[in-house]
Amino acid sequence: MKKLSFFILTLFLSFLVVSCGNDSSATASEKKENKADKKEMIDGIPITQAEMERASAIYFDRCAGCHGSTRKGATGPSLLPKGDGKFAATRDLGAAGIRVFIENGTPGGMPEWKGILKEDEVELLTRFLQVDPPETPPFTMKEIKDTWELIVPVADRPTKPEHNRNIDNYFGVIMRDAGKVVVIDGDTKEKLAVLKTGFAVHILRTSASGRYIYSIGRDGRITMIDTYTKVPQIVAKVRASFDARSVEVSKYKGPKGDFHDKYLIAGGYNPSHFVIFDAQTLEPLSVTKTSGNACDGDKEFVEEARVASIVASHTDPLWVVNVKETGMVWLVDYTDPVHPKSTQIPSARFLHDGGWDATGHYFLVAANASNKIVVVDVPNKKLEKVIDVGIKPHPGRGANIKNKMGNLWITCHLGENKLSFIKTDKGKGQWTVVKELSLPGDGGGSLFVKTHPKSKHLWVDRTLNPKPELNSAVTVIDVNTLEVIKELPMPKEVNGRAVHMEYNKAGDEVWVSVYMGKKSGIVIYDDKTLKVKQIITGDWVQNPTGKFNMYNTTNDIY
Repeated sequence: MKKLSFFILTLFLSFLVVSCGNDSSATASEKKENKADKKEMIDGIPITQAEMERASAIYFDRCAGCHGSTRKGATGPSLLPKGDGKFAATRDLGAAGIRVFIENGTPGGMPEWKGILKEDEVELLTRFLQVDPPETPPFTMKEIKDTWELIVPVADRPTKPEHNRNIDNYFGVIMRDAGKVVVIDGDTKEKLAVLKTGFAVHILRTSASGRYIYSIGRDGRITMIDTYTKVPQIVAKVRASFDARSVEVSKYKGPKGDFHDKYLIAGGYNPSHFVIFDAQTLEPLSVTKTSGNACDGDKEFVEEARVASIVASHTDPLWVVNVKETGMVWLVDYTDPVHPKSTQIPSARFLHDGGWDATGHYFLVAANASNKIVVVDVPNKKLEKVIDVGIKPHPGRGANIKNKMGNLWITCHLGENKLSFIKTDKGKGQWTVVKELSLPGDGGGSLFVKTHPKSKHLWVDRTLNPKPELNSAVTVIDVNTLEVIKELPMPKEVNGRAVHMEYNKAGDEVWVSVYMGKKSGIVIYDDKTLKVKQIITGDWVQNPTGKFNMYNTTNDIY
């Protein structure tokens, strides 16, 4: 198969690298005919180069997160034409077999794509998945530096807010498919700015000072937004990789130094590496590959070892970097950002999302393809515990509550309809699942669980459940009794799947996104009464997903 540039996997760069061996003596018409013939068939599958480009973009947008940019699998199985020794070859499944999985999903957490993907997109993927995946070109420090754009130098930025708004209660809202981030005043519910950022923005993180918002798109583009200006504006841009999910700032301030807002890290899915930047300018400082041996007994060397999630420690000058395929947790010391040192802790494959316990001492992360939660003692730099939970845990950052059972950290699951409550207090029962709670209905599909220290409620979505009555609602649970209080279907003014809950700073409002439907919007609930307070819609509200309150994100409140 001719080499296809990985750039076609983004919606911004779509050129092809084609090595043609045409006979120089052939006529122009013969060359054209030969080129057309070659484009019509790849590895015996009827698919043109133009179709490969389009299919690559669809796959990157919808499938790569679980199955890998190079289709070698992670949370989902590999999708290689000849298989990988563990999963069936897509050639053996054939177009009809591939279509069954795409349209219907699986009990293990893959959503059904029928009705989301168009018929011609499904048909195209059934052919695309039977040929070899595109190859990845290098993306070195030189290429990273070439993307860096300092729009407003630090010296030209305001030294204090140019407005009287409450920045702590700003919300950064991801408009995923539009490639935009919207900043909303959480007090007044006003739209302050609609900013073009990276394709399919995955997360937002805030600076330790609570001034800047950093976004990272699925295309690895990082955007730095300043909230001190009268209207929030982009002050710097850079690209860390072709495919990415995670970004985080340095938050440590103590005896070992003051690193508030000094450095930024971004984790790459493809290439598999992490990049450290100057957090004030986004100037690239270093790049470190994460390829290496897996944590389990066979010590398999993994080239595509993707950085799944990153959190910043408040007790030490380091980041916790979770490498998906290897199951290695890297504790990256940023005191020397040009030559960062790291401690690698073997845990479980395949690491994904996670968050801190209530003390900020322990980090809990889902190894979702292994059905486990990994606990890391960060200050002591060691593995604390590996806990068996349900099928494909997906906590987001998880949720911390306290009741008569003690301090508990909670995860929901993609693969089954339950929550697992893990005791984090020292003593009897620590690091065990002390409670499992079944959610209404069948199947999993939960992506996020959320609470707030001032709330008596725990909220969970069912975004990827195949049943519309479940994926368009959120479930509210009593923190004290751990019983389901109410199922809240989205109001009729919006239509789509409910995803990602976020509290305001005060902990008395919950914002829920509605996307992938006929009418997207943001529904704001009163956390005490569970009544709708306001619905935010408009032409500028385009498939909202993640929402990040400035204060809660800065202070790791979840």
